[in-house]
Amino acid sequence: MTSDTKPEATGQLGILAQRKIEAAIIAPIYESMVAEIGEERAQSIIDVAIRKAAFSAAENFAASTEGETSLRSFQALQHLWTKDDALEIDVVVATDTRFDYNVTRCRYAETYHAMGLGKIGHLLSCNRDSVFCQGYDPRIKLERTQTIMQGASHCDFRYTFDPRA
Repeated sequence: MTSDTKPEATGQLGILAQRKIEAAIIAPIYESMVAEIGEERAQSIIDVAIRKAAFSAAENFAASTEGETSLRSFQALQHLWTKDDALEIDVVVATDTRFDYNVTRCRYAETYHAMGLGKIGHLLSCNRDSVFCQGYDPRIKLERTQTIMQGASHCDFRYTFDPRA
């Protein structure tokens, strides 16, 4: 669940469409980096850059949140990532301290694979998630053991919130 735009800016362009545009820009840069410095180093650089962008975006979301951030306010952002049928999810638990859901269809993964970017799709999308929740509110932690992007049948998002942290 991540974005690099402020909440009010996402009303016009869905995050899935935004990610597709970003990927189209990143793809030739990534290919050039692989040719110059190798795949491992290129992926590392992309990973660090995307994580920094996700953290910064989350800080922007937090700053735009009315009142104090919480797991509930974080849950309220979910519609931004599911817009345009980008994700099909089954919510397991949604409380003040837990937010568990499974993604059963991920059009982000489908898009990256269709663009020939399946090898780095996790860097462009999935790796943002834990960093995003930390930037939004450091009391929120994500545990996820599998993703559709990397071949699993579903993604298992398990967020916890410790109000004392």
